[in-house]
Amino acid sequence: MAEEKKIPYKIYLEEKEMPTAWYNLRADMKNKPAPLLNPGTREPMKQEELEQVFCRELAAQELDDETAYIPIPEEIRNFYRMYRPSPLVRAYCLEEKLQTPAKIYYKFEGNNTSGSHKLNSAIAQAYYAKKQGLKGVTTETGAGQWGTALSMACAYLELDCRVYMVKVSYEQKPFRREVMRTYGATVTPSPSGETEAGRTILKKHPGTTGSLGCAISEAVEAAASREGYRYVLGSVLNQVLLHQSVIGLETKTAMDKYGIVPDVIIGCAGGGSNLGGLISPFMGEKIRGEKDYRIIGVEPASCPSLTRGRFAYDFCDTGMVTPLAKMYTLGNNFIPSPNHAGGLRYHGMSPVISQLYHDGLMEAASVEQSAVFEAAELFARVEGILPAPESSHAIRAAMDEALRCKETGEEKTILFGLTGTGYFDMVAYEKYNDGRMTDEIPGQEELERGFATIPRL
Repeated sequence: MAEEKKIPYKIYLEEKEMPTAWYNLRADMKNKPAPLLNPGTREPMKQEELEQVFCRELAAQELDDETAYIPIPEEIRNFYRMYRPSPLVRAYCLEEKLQTPAKIYYKFEGNNTSGSHKLNSAIAQAYYAKKQGLKGVTTETGAGQWGTALSMACAYLELDCRVYMVKVSYEQKPFRREVMRTYGATVTPSPSGETEAGRTILKKHPGTTGSLGCAISEAVEAAASREGYRYVLGSVLNQVLLHQSVIGLETKTAMDKYGIVPDVIIGCAGGGSNLGGLISPFMGEKIRGEKDYRIIGVEPASCPSLTRGRFAYDFCDTGMVTPLAKMYTLGNNFIPSPNHAGGLRYHGMSPVISQLYHDGLMEAASVEQSAVFEAAELFARVEGILPAPESSHAIRAAMDEALRCKETGEEKTILFGLTGTGYFDMVAYEKYNDGRMTDEIPGQEELERGFATIPRL
């Protein structure tokens, strides 16, 4: 017990201990993620084809399955110093509240103005756009955290930023929208009448509250129709998981300093960015046979791509204009219910995460949002941080693991990712507190309609 007390409540690294290179997990994967396919030819995408949509350097990172470590440019590391290293927290108060023998740690990524981990990739993508001499970028956003992060990065680098925000989040989170506008971004509710993709989706799904798949279609079209613009994405893609590896690398360094070895690693799963970033160095050790960890991705029961989806090539967007990715998918036309974890309302999962799950290297679980908010409120009351609904999926699963340890007496070490704060999610908290929150789980018939849109290759 005396030895345990030496572990501080918050473990902070020094700036000199920050990662100087991103870790590319694909380099160690025995089964690489399947290549992106050209939507027209159905052949693997070449770099010059990807460069029509993405920045040149980002296209190269997307295709690089061999380089284990990619140096982080000094300009990006200088920006990271504004809010990194981020703390690894020992949840002593939560442990006491649950009366569990388990040891619980969380990596807190919400200690920046954007409120989430998204800034780690936003500054990288904006940097490469600026370096290429572009005028601006377009993107989608679900809960608004990615849009906020990108608008901050673009303001810092003096780039134009155009954001298509999922309509239900645009309406639920007006202040998140205003933060983006404060940083100079143009924000449009999606689907909109501004693009051909948006008009088509509205015709097919009148009155829809939108989805990330819809917003991606509009953002891609908007970039293609403007000279000097490229599209950037906040999750799913290989390049994004690469940038987010700073989360896991810092976590590993902090744990190693105190001899902490996690038994269970948990992250929320929507597109896969924070989960992939958190687990990357640990999964690398597992693949190389150096250590073994139990790794769990937690998704909403209303949008269960891993737990109920199909592993197949599918379009990354609803308008079917993007490359096809092999991933666990609910079908590109699946429109999830308007739950409050907007950042997890995506029909597919990162090809990297999908391949790891398919190979049995990690597990997946789905949870209902009322149980998620129950965990979020308890966490807020005892740990002093109001968590984002997305992150709260990981909190729920971590608490469940800790309660199982209470039953068995096991002293497991649990690590989870707290990816963001929930201060713009008060409509959701209000509904939960008023007893008006519902749990909407798609039936098999609804899923089959989504599966029917998966292209047959």
